[in-house]
Amino acid sequence: MASFHLPLRSSMAALPVLLCVLSCFLPELAFAKTRHYTFNIRYQNVTRLCHTVKVLTVNRRLPGPPLVAREGDRVLIKVVNHVAENVTIHWHGVRQLRTGWADGPAYVTQCPIQTGQAYTYNFTLRGQRGTLLWHAHISWLRATIHGPIIILPRRNESYPFEKPHREVPIVFGEWFNVDPESVIQQALQTGGGPNVSDAYTINGLPGPLYNCSSNDTFKLKVKPGKTYLLRLINAALNDELFFSIANHSLTVVDADASYVKPFQTDVVLLSPGQTSNVLLKTNPNFTNATFFMAARPYATGQGTFDNSTTVGILHYGHSSTPIPATGIPSLLPNLPAINDTNFVFNFSRKLRSLANAKFPAKVPQTVDKKFFLTVGLGTAPCPNNATCQGPNGTKFAASINNVSFALPSTALLQAYFSRRANGVYRTDFPARPIFPFNYTGTPPNNTFVSNSTSLVVLPFNASVEVVLQGTSILGAESHPLHLHGFNFYIVGEGFGNFDPNKDPANFNLVDPVERNTAGVPAGGWVAFRFFADNPGVWFMHCHLDVHTSWGLRMAWIVLDGPKPNQKLPPPPADLPKC
Repeated sequence: MASFHLPLRSSMAALPVLLCVLSCFLPELAFAKTRHYTFNIRYQNVTRLCHTVKVLTVNRRLPGPPLVAREGDRVLIKVVNHVAENVTIHWHGVRQLRTGWADGPAYVTQCPIQTGQAYTYNFTLRGQRGTLLWHAHISWLRATIHGPIIILPRRNESYPFEKPHREVPIVFGEWFNVDPESVIQQALQTGGGPNVSDAYTINGLPGPLYNCSSNDTFKLKVKPGKTYLLRLINAALNDELFFSIANHSLTVVDADASYVKPFQTDVVLLSPGQTSNVLLKTNPNFTNATFFMAARPYATGQGTFDNSTTVGILHYGHSSTPIPATGIPSLLPNLPAINDTNFVFNFSRKLRSLANAKFPAKVPQTVDKKFFLTVGLGTAPCPNNATCQGPNGTKFAASINNVSFALPSTALLQAYFSRRANGVYRTDFPARPIFPFNYTGTPPNNTFVSNSTSLVVLPFNASVEVVLQGTSILGAESHPLHLHGFNFYIVGEGFGNFDPNKDPANFNLVDPVERNTAGVPAGGWVAFRFFADNPGVWFMHCHLDVHTSWGLRMAWIVLDGPKPNQKLPPPPADLPKC
């Protein structure tokens, strides 16, 4: 690049002009910083419920350390693997514009980081502010390898709501008294459902309703008459969760790091991978009082699940109040019934984008590519000379359009970029079910799924509409689908079978919520739209990890655009090898 020099007086005179150029025309450079983190993956003995388990952690913390940055910042996280297991980290919800090499899902955008190796994830936080999460993205390692991503507004910019007195991350998780890897490996081997977790946790602590856990209880001390911003994150492996605080209401102001029109609620629902910022306004008349907060699952499927409740404490004042030895259930907040699908549906319909001049809702008004995708469970044949514990002696499976996605042994993005797709993946994923049936009615007799590594190819910047249709095969249940590399607008949802002739007339194309993870209603459908403006290979999967392990996953290829800034750059030099 050519360089030039000005005399000192001239350069000083030009400084205001230069600053104006930087701030007015290059706002991302005006106050942006480069932030460096090191994540050391290590074993750590952790005791919960009187069980000590050697778990995988980042920097020996559970949950892991928060990644804090501002919108527009560049972030470099060096991940060093000190354990025997292969590891990757996914920055869930980060758009990763032209930085797909840093997205993290194993065998999709990268090969895993092997023992003794390191990889630096390098990306810029563009056009996002709010709360997201990072987590491991290989097998079930994210059970303990996870933590918050906190994206603050640009410097000198404020929230579009009242400035909080304090901000508090609240991470929901699941605790197993055994190694979670042994749980999923046993399930895949037997073909049956996996053993469920032993507790839910709030910021790593299960709370007093569990054995040996009165001292392992999350406590939040507050002052009367103040506003607190709670950054809620569902990092649980396999469960959607209701959350509430007794005698307090919450104001939802954000979902998946996108601002929403504020609304009050007593209960928040979060699927795994979903996040939400809520405002808690403390009562000005409480000076020394204690209230319980609680989270428990929303579940509609036929399988077993962890039907327990994690409890934390909200305490007014400085002195610590002992947890009552008895009577805790009577002091808990009122949570919906475990299978209250109507509450879940009505809650999701309250979420609307701000859709104003500063935070517009850029919803595709027309559609170039339409996809109708069934999502649900199925079965796979039991291997010869084996006994399987799935339905009728088969193995549990899961699929999208009856395709159970098989991960390759090398990374899809590397195969795509190097034009070596042969033997790694195909591009014949069906845009609609090959064999239509009454999706939410009586299931078909044949529930076997097919297996392949088939991808969808999208032209750059195509407007895309996806309808995700739940099925009743092996029971209707909710499926939180997460799309990597994009936010999308949820334009419609409903129960029963989607009607392409009637339902689109009711789509919200004005202020639909913008998310990265959408819950497919139990026995219903959800429709979303997005622009394919991010070149690369992008994973989409159910965020109930057991369903992902069974094959409820797929990948999209978004082709390069014609301009230099619309193309996927080459991989970094330290990208792990398989």
